[in-house]
Amino acid sequence: MSAIKVHDKYFIPYMDETVLIKRIGQLAHQLDDDYRDKKPLFIAILNGSFMFAADLFKALQIDAEICFIKLASYKGTKSTGQVITAIGLDTDIVSRHVVILEDIIDTGKTMNEFLPQLLNQQPASLKLAALLHKPEATVYPVQIDYLGFSVPDKFLLGYGLDYDGLGRNLRDIYQLTEPPAAP
Repeated sequence: MSAIKVHDKYFIPYMDETVLIKRIGQLAHQLDDDYRDKKPLFIAILNGSFMFAADLFKALQIDAEICFIKLASYKGTKSTGQVITAIGLDTDIVSRHVVILEDIIDTGKTMNEFLPQLLNQQPASLKLAALLHKPEATVYPVQIDYLGFSVPDKFLLGYGLDYDGLGRNLRDIYQLTEPPAAP
């Protein structure tokens, strides 16, 4: 892994795909144990969680369903402070065991607004699985039941995370850095 440029910003390697896949396998094993014979419904938050959701779902051994919902609060490298639902939930969750799959929890605002909406639909249980969490950035406390990694409050890119639409396809995670010095 070497430094890359996306749009006008530079990013340096932060976390290798092999580390991500190993931890996701451990989370899948824990979910298998916790949800055996419960047939949970996983709700993946688009766009960022699609790679995490796919790798986690492939690693699960239990019977489970998955659906997707789109929530957004970012523009560029900053949160807009407003949560926008672009694609709504079209699956009935009453009396279902539900696990939310999120790529990253930073301020916690998105989940702080979304989880009560889901609880109003009376699921049997509601848990949150996040690949990444930025504890230093958290403003709205959110209970993360299954966590991949705690990370510093840096802008990250790759493995589903983007910068203005680009970089989601990168296998590894990169962090924002200053441009390289001129020779």
